[in-house]
Amino acid sequence: MRRILLSILCLSGTLAHAEIYRWTDDQGRVHFGERPPAGAERVDVRPQVVERDPATREREQRSERFFQARREEREQEQQRLAQSQAERDEQCRALRLQLQRLEHGGTFFRTDASGERHYYSDAEVEAARRELRDRTREMCD
Repeated sequence: MRRILLSILCLSGTLAHAEIYRWTDDQGRVHFGERPPAGAERVDVRPQVVERDPATREREQRSERFFQARREEREQEQQRLAQSQAERDEQCRALRLQLQRLEHGGTFFRTDASGERHYYSDAEVEAARRELRDRTREMCD
């Protein structure tokens, strides 16, 4: 009889929450079911608590530590990627700003170690524009 009840519980987890009835037929056989005939008695079914041995608990803990480590690695990788993307976005913003300044026009110069200004020629400015466009296209598009 216990085997029948246990097999009913194993067949479906939802049966543990359903109302189970027990009755005996005309031949004296005991039956269990959700739809009882007249005269059936309701059976209180409680889930059986299975105590796991220490080796099983250790395997479960090891598995949990492994999966937790993988979760942490994924989170760290996502953070690294987000930081990398933010740095790339900042570099793109700086490149676009430099390109915008060059496109806007004006005179451009560099200062040497002695503090003297050396002005760029039109060809040097155009070369700088091409280089910035290429770098912007390469990094940002």
